[in-house]
Amino acid sequence: MLSILTKINSLLSLSALSFSLQMKPTNRFKRVASKPNKSVRLSQSINDTGRCTNQSSKSVTIRTRTTPSHNHTQPQPQPQPQPKLKIQPSPVSDPCFGDTTILPPHFFQIDALDLAPRLLGKFLRRDDVVLQITEVEAYRPNDSACHGRFGITPRTAPVFGPGGNAYVYLCYGLHTMLNVVADKEGVGAAVLIRACAPVCGLETIKQRRCQQTEKPILLTGPGKVGQALGISTEWSNHPLYSPGGLELLDGPEPDKILIGPRVGIEYALPEHVNAPWRFAIAGTSWISAPKNTLRPA
Repeated sequence: MLSILTKINSLLSLSALSFSLQMKPTNRFKRVASKPNKSVRLSQSINDTGRCTNQSSKSVTIRTRTTPSHNHTQPQPQPQPQPKLKIQPSPVSDPCFGDTTILPPHFFQIDALDLAPRLLGKFLRRDDVVLQITEVEAYRPNDSACHGRFGITPRTAPVFGPGGNAYVYLCYGLHTMLNVVADKEGVGAAVLIRACAPVCGLETIKQRRCQQTEKPILLTGPGKVGQALGISTEWSNHPLYSPGGLELLDGPEPDKILIGPRVGIEYALPEHVNAPWRFAIAGTSWISAPKNTLRPA
């Protein structure tokens, strides 16, 4: 009997030992299993770091973007079209032109019909270009051919400015037409410069006109005059009586002048279509077409 009990005890101790050996791997597995939690946290922190890296890389990207935009700013010395406007305070004296005076404001503050013939023989100057006015047209208030008939609009507002200002508009969206505002402020009258003769800056005129000729075709027409002077509608409201930019200078009065009806105003009332409000210097070839409608004054 004792031997039987001894065997049972030894069996029990053996089973207990094997049980404990079986449990140890589980405990080890549990410890190992707990590491993934740490690794998950670590991976989260890596992701967070990744976000920071992305942020820093974004900031680098922003810096990179800043550099090109900075480089883009460098070519902005494109205000080189400005040099023309920068030749502003030019003395009223030119090697090829001689001394002359800028016309004062009161010269222009008269009826457009009186101002128009008085502008013949006067000089327009911008930069190195000087033109002598050879042909003009008068546009008066209550004139069905005058832009002032529309009242004050963004386009026509300059024509209601003080006499002596420039009024520049586009004809057919192509041709730049220079007008000299006449009379008192608010009247709405002007004189269109139809043709000129070159005095100085012939090469510049040819370049601006894209024409290598010295014939009257170079400047006989209001759009040609605007192109030769290199002006745009931005010159509207510019005072022609102030030094610099675009100036109107005194010049000799012509001996004889021609008069006739204005050109291209078929839309106006018959009384205005036929009114002899076009003026030109007699004896010059620098007059626009049609010439056969002009007669001695």
